[in-house]
Amino acid sequence: MTKAELVTELSIKTGFDKKTINIIVENFMKTVKANVANGENVYLRGFGSFITKTRAAKVARNISRSVSIAVPAHKIPAFKPAKEFAQEVRKA
Repeated sequence: MTKAELVTELSIKTGFDKKTINIIVENFMKTVKANVANGENVYLRGFGSFITKTRAAKVARNISRSVSIAVPAHKIPAFKPAKEFAQEVRKA
């Protein structure tokens, strides 16, 4: 499902016009991105959590050049589904 399909479906289910729904979806995504980028987790009960994970430093290899590269520790965004959400997906 694309963002446009999500906006269309929410518009049909709620009765609001697509323009309003698109603004809501865009602002939701901006808010989640900003909070996760600032190191804050976003918890949506029954759905899941948007969190920041820290990847440890490691040594990677470029096989074609036989070169080792040091990759420093860094943070990445992650999504952890709620138990109810994960169970629903397993049933499908």
